[in-house]
Parts: sequence; C-alpha cells; structure tokens
Amino acid sequence: MYPVLFTIPFVDFPISSFGVMMALGFIASWWIVSRRLEEHGMDPELSSTIVLYAAIGGILGSKLYFAIDVGLIRGEGPFLDLLFDRGGITWYGGLLGGIIATTVGTRIHQIPTRLVASAVAAAAPFGQALGRVGCFLVGDDYGRRTEGWWAVAFPAGAPPTINRVTGEVFSVHATQLYEVAWLIPVGLLLWSRRKKSNCLFGEYLIFAGIGRFFVEFLRVNPEVGLGLTSAQWIAVGLVTAGTGLCLYYRDKPEPAPTGA
Repeated sequence: MYPVLFTIPFVDFPISSFGVMMALGFIASWWIVSRRLEEHGMDPELSSTIVLYAAIGGILGSKLYFAIDVGLIRGEGPFLDLLFDRGGITWYGGLLGGIIATTVGTRIHQIPTRLVASAVAAAAPFGQALGRVGCFLVGDDYGRRTEGWWAVAFPAGAPPTINRVTGEVFSVHATQLYEVAWLIPVGLLLWSRRKKSNCLFGEYLIFAGIGRFFVEFLRVNPEVGLGLTSAQWIAVGLVTAGTGLCLYYRDKPEPAPTGA
C-alpha cells in the first residue's frame, strides 16, 4: 500500500496515490477524448475544455454525494466536514456531476452534446479504472473478508483491515482490482465500437452498471431493499438509462459537428 507517495517540502502537503491516479485518469481521458473529437471532425483542442468540465463536475458531484449519503442520510458525521474532507470520493456522485457539468459545457460552447458523450464514453472506462487503482493503493473501497490466495490485507487502509478486539490483520477481496479487470475490457470493446455504435454512452452506462452490480455482492455496503445495496440499485438505474438511450437513438444518426 502506498497511501502517500511523498510530501511537498516546507508546506507538509501530502500527495496521495489516489490523487495521482485520479489525475492520470483525467489525463488519459483527455487524450482519448481528443482522438475521438478529431475522428468526429471537431477541434481536438476542445478535449481539454470538456475534460475540465467533467473533472470539476465529477469532483463536486462525488463530494456532494458522499457528504449527503454519509452525513445527512447515515448521520455519521458533520455535512460540511465531510464535504471538504480530502477523502470520500464516490463514483456515482462523480458520474452524475460530470454528466451535468459536461452537458452545461457543451451548451456554453455550442458543440453537439451527443458527439461529446460518445467521445467521453470511449474514455470513461480507462479513467475510471485508473481511479480504482488509486483506491487500491490507499486501501479504500475493498470487499468482504476472504481466505482465498488472491486475498489482500490493508493494515493501513481506510479503514484498516484489523480486528479491533484481537488486533488480527485479516484479508479481503480486492474489489477495486476486480472492477479494473472489468473496466479495461469494457473500454477496449467500446473503443472498437466507436465507429459502429450510435449510442456509445448508453452502452458505457450499461456495462458500468453491470460490473458494479455484481462486484457489489463482494463488498460490505448495507442492504437497502430487496437484498440489494444502494449502489446496486443505482447500477440498475444505469443499466435502465443506458438501455433507454440505446433504444431512443437506435434509428437516429449522430449529428454533424458544429462549433468546432
């Protein structure tokens, strides 16, 4: 585990491995989005603007979702403290915030939202996978206890995998890496379909929802209804939304680029 890679001298500001991996995720997304915009006949320089909107919306959305869920719904801490804490990044909140901010950005810059969504869909699985590697490096978002040979212990994790009574260090499912193992093939599949599909973002939502739904069975989040966790219900929503988008755009060709 490498939760902190180094500390900036004189100011004692720690640089976390998660922060670095998240930054790499945005950089990778920027490169892929620029390639896709160029293929669409649009100015690839717009990719930095799009990713900036997605980054700002994603970070704000993830923090807001975390603070509402943990602070207001579960009552496990002060809302404002959770909102401004360096930890507590939730993917679902980031996805929603990123979608909203990016949509607003396409309206401001007068570029086709659907084309941008297609470009983002080709990049999102890879950016998300890098973020999950960051979760693994800091020991966050792991799964249930297991004794399998593939198990991993996070004695300095968040929280540590240590029995508070006995002091025993136990092993768990590295569900962060399970998601990476799902997201990379999904990203490659979507990339191969980028010129064949007219609803690539809908397909991304479907695959992202399916992957999270099944990985969630190995995690420790509480059930909220019908034996499913809140993350699984959101995953069902993603699959439903993605399917709806694909059905809606099934016979509708992509728009021509404008404002490039």
